[in-house]
Amino acid sequence: MRCTLLVALIPLASGCGLLGGLSTTKLSSPASLTVTSPVFASDLRLPATYTCHGAGVSPPLQWSGTTTQTAKSFAIVVDDSRAPITPYVYWIVFDISPTTVAVGQSQLPTGARQALNSAGLARYDPPCPVGSPRQYRFTVYALNSVINMASGAPLRAVWSAIASHVIAAGRLTTRAYP
Repeated sequence: MRCTLLVALIPLASGCGLLGGLSTTKLSSPASLTVTSPVFASDLRLPATYTCHGAGVSPPLQWSGTTTQTAKSFAIVVDDSRAPITPYVYWIVFDISPTTVAVGQSQLPTGARQALNSAGLARYDPPCPVGSPRQYRFTVYALNSVINMASGAPLRAVWSAIASHVIAAGRLTTRAYP
């Protein structure tokens, strides 16, 4: 299913809302970003350091693309679209400066804020797969606005604000094992 950027007009629980509609591996936005990490690659194993089986710190990420020059801010969302409660959101960082194109391990860029995640915490909640391997998505959104909500803002409110300002997106998908 292809979703349009009219997600703000459609309930978030629907197939085209950010929380429901980005469950497919394809992103639908006017432009794309390339998202990479120096510690893992797409569709490969997420090192245990970044899960509950290790230190549980957030991994370093980098992004690039033509819209990095026109974005007013960036947002990062880490989720599992196939969790029993879908999607399970591990981390939302927003209001990342438009001059920032990377985040370091366990670092929050200056001025960036964190929304509540599915665990109700405003921080990185390390993935904790049990039983079988799980797939996790690290998505970076280029936005045409600053979200300008406080740290600890509700997950759905921040998702909705991100959805209404996306001008580009990119994703790095990884796997973690119990």
